Amino acid sequence: MIEMLTPAEVEQARATGALVGTILHTLRDRVRVGTNLLEIDRWAKAMIEDAGADSCYVDYAPSFGRGPFGHHICTAVNDAVLHGLPHDRVLADGDLLTLDLAVSLDGIAADAAISFVVGTPDPADLALIDATERALAAAIAIAGPGVRTGDLSHAIGTVLDGAGYPVNVEFGGHGIGSTMHQDPHVSNTGRPGRGYTLRPGLLLALEPWVMADTDVLVTDPDGWTLRSATGARTAHTEHTVAITEDGVEVLTLPR
Repeated sequence: MIEMLTPAEVEQARATGALVGTILHTLRDRVRVGTNLLEIDRWAKAMIEDAGADSCYVDYAPSFGRGPFGHHICTAVNDAVLHGLPHDRVLADGDLLTLDLAVSLDGIAADAAISFVVGTPDPADLALIDATERALAAAIAIAGPGVRTGDLSHAIGTVLDGAGYPVNVEFGGHGIGSTMHQDPHVSNTGRPGRGYTLRPGLLLALEPWVMADTDVLVTDPDGWTLRSATGARTAHTEHTVAITEDGVEVLTLPR
């Protein structure tokens, strides 16, 4: 089922999205060399609870994970890119960290992710991050009523491929609303003119992610964390957007 939100629900999605964006950017400002991943999870938990919101992750138990997830945020480091399970790890200078957060507030969910370097950045890592950010911007730039999901996929894939990165199609963007993961799926590459036609009231979580030299994922023994098969660095950027009568609105910007 593809869920269309009412105007009142879209308004609530704005509040949820702002909360997600604010928490992520607050965490980014707090993280330093020496920060423990479990500390980040505790900070996220406190901010979610203080806002009267609920984590979409704690009880999350999909078929592809060894659920329930049991934590409040995904923390992926270096060659880890998706579903990073927080664990007892202290961040070192130059670590590439992705934080992925989804919460529900008053019954409406929002989902976003940011990647950044802790301490001294490597130019290659910054290029990875930049490619995902540009790919996301390209999809948002063309989103609106009448656009197809394949158009968004093509826009994302064109940027990632142009930057020289292989594209994995196992995981990508998705519908979101009263639950975190819904149809339609939005692959990170695809053919224009194909797929579901976007309509006002649809919420999408668009999330370009790449691995520097492979499109093959491997799963950690924790049953959750997905890494590049070659040990290559990775990056992931995500926003939840709402399709409106006039175009598109990015919901997960910080206030």
